[in-house]
Amino acid sequence: MSGDVSLAADVSFPDTTGYADRKVVVIIRQSLEDHSKEAMVALHVAGLMHLAWRPEKNQNLKEMRVDEKGAHRIGIEKRGDAFAIFVSMKGEPMHQLGNPIELHIDSPFYVGIGFCSHSPDKVGTGTFSNVVLENAAGKVR
Repeated sequence: MSGDVSLAADVSFPDTTGYADRKVVVIIRQSLEDHSKEAMVALHVAGLMHLAWRPEKNQNLKEMRVDEKGAHRIGIEKRGDAFAIFVSMKGEPMHQLGNPIELHIDSPFYVGIGFCSHSPDKVGTGTFSNVVLENAAGKVR
C-alpha cells in the first residue's frame, strides 16, 4: 500500500491458559525481510497492549506500553509519518491511546495481521475477525 492507512480487527485467544507470552498484531512494515522497519499494535494473551516500532532496519524494537489491558478490538493508523494505537475495550467506539510515534516508511509498504510467540516451541492460536482496512487516515473503526 501507500499513503495513509487505518487497520483494525476484533481479536481474541481461544485458549488463555498456559504460556502467556504470545500476541496478535496489526502491523505496517517496510518490507517482508527480517528486521524491517515497522510499526505494530500488539495484544498479548495476558492483556498487555503496546505500540512497537523498529526505527531502522536491523535495530531493536522500541515500544510504548499502555495502562489499559485486554482490548477486544485493536487498530493502527498511519497518518503521514505518525503511527497511533487505537483500541475498543468493551465494544465502545475505537479511541486513540497515547500520542503517535514518528516513523518514516517509504511507499509502497506492507499492511497485515499476525500472530507471534516469543518461544517458537510453544503452540498457540489467536483469532481475528471483522478486519477493516482503509487506505485513509481517520477511518479506524
